[in-house]
Amino acid sequence: MPPNTQPTAPTGALDRFFGLTARGTTVRREILAGATTFVTMAYIVFVNPAILGGVADATGAKLSQPALLTSTALVAALMTLAMGVFANLPLALAAGMGLNSVVAFQLVAARGLTWPQAMGVIVAEGLVITTLVATGLRQAVVRAVPLSMKRAIGIGIGLFLAIIGFVDAGFISRNVADPVPVALGQAGHLRGFPIVLFALTLVFAGWLVARNARGALLIALGASTAVAIAAKAMFGAAAGFKPWEVVLPTSPVALPNFGQLGHFDFGFIQALGGASAALVVFSLMLSDFFDTVGTVVAVGQEAKYLDEKGNFPRPGTVLLIDSLAAVVGGASGSSSATTYAESAAGAAAGGRTGLTSVVTGALFALCLFISPLAGVVPPQATGAVLVLVGFLMMRDVGALPWEDPTEAIPAFLTFTVMPFTYSITNGIGAGFVSFVLLKLLRGRVRDIHPLMAGAAVAFLVYFAIG
Repeated sequence: MPPNTQPTAPTGALDRFFGLTARGTTVRREILAGATTFVTMAYIVFVNPAILGGVADATGAKLSQPALLTSTALVAALMTLAMGVFANLPLALAAGMGLNSVVAFQLVAARGLTWPQAMGVIVAEGLVITTLVATGLRQAVVRAVPLSMKRAIGIGIGLFLAIIGFVDAGFISRNVADPVPVALGQAGHLRGFPIVLFALTLVFAGWLVARNARGALLIALGASTAVAIAAKAMFGAAAGFKPWEVVLPTSPVALPNFGQLGHFDFGFIQALGGASAALVVFSLMLSDFFDTVGTVVAVGQEAKYLDEKGNFPRPGTVLLIDSLAAVVGGASGSSSATTYAESAAGAAAGGRTGLTSVVTGALFALCLFISPLAGVVPPQATGAVLVLVGFLMMRDVGALPWEDPTEAIPAFLTFTVMPFTYSITNGIGAGFVSFVLLKLLRGRVRDIHPLMAGAAVAFLVYFAIG
């Protein structure tokens, strides 16, 4: 600072509350940053309803996509606003990609839970994490799991999402009559305009990502939907879309549909059995909270709120809001919400304070009134976006310690067993058990944290009893 120059004094209520001047930012810059974050993650408002609304539970019930859009937007708005006001950091939250797939494809489709029971699992998992934060144990659990396993869990979820995207779009399918477990398209052939739309959307989205375009996934989602609408309008059934795809509403706006709120119960404990229910909650907990600390630190590097040791301010508040987001997400019927890495886009645009999050949350609140649009987006568009999200989640694969087989093999099993068995729990279990066994066989007992050993024993029981 030049001599005889005094720091600029805070001016205005917003400046004083968020400390804008102290962090070297302005109201205008924070508003632009908040809008940038929203654009980069607004795709979740359409993708989350597509994932959760596409699976029927054991009773044959399917969730209403307009109601899911409302719940998704509501939770994102409330929790992002809470992060901005109470933690004063430019972090945004919304339904977690990967966790929503666990709910739909593992808990409901594979385990046979009803939708309220599956959301009850999410609420229970959120309550457990909140308790861990309140008691200070969350960081202990995070430290117990080696970095290679944390990375492998994220990579595995990315692969899982990619396969879901390919299947939803019809690019790959199960062929019962063929010894090969999966086939390209239908019976080994790619036919029809929907497949072309998926391929074009994937290439277009990839091009936007390669150009570092802000809101790349949302732009691709919108462009693909527009093409699908035009094709169905011009060619009707000949366009190849199923009757429930690309459903145009009578009006693009409507009052919020709060039909999903409060639809959860804890009947999953009886349905799964005590031991299995505990392991399901435990595996969800692992999937849920490992990414948060990494995300907050990564955004902090861009937003420059880390101290010299790499610590971020108000960690208890940040982790508490993130944990409560899981509870709120389950209670709203929209799956667990978590802190988004896309928050870094807002930080790169100059966001430094919680005002950025307040703006993002306010924009999500406006999405409450567009629930009729939930049924417009075709699965070929969301499928392509899921494949690209999978790509983005796999970028840590090069950081795995491939030179150490006792670390690399468990990581490999984690991120391959997940997609190949359509189960995140199976992948985590395979990784934990193999990690402990390989370390024991190599005589490296000190590398095994007692919590890891206990988890491996629990997963052995899980695999033994099915």
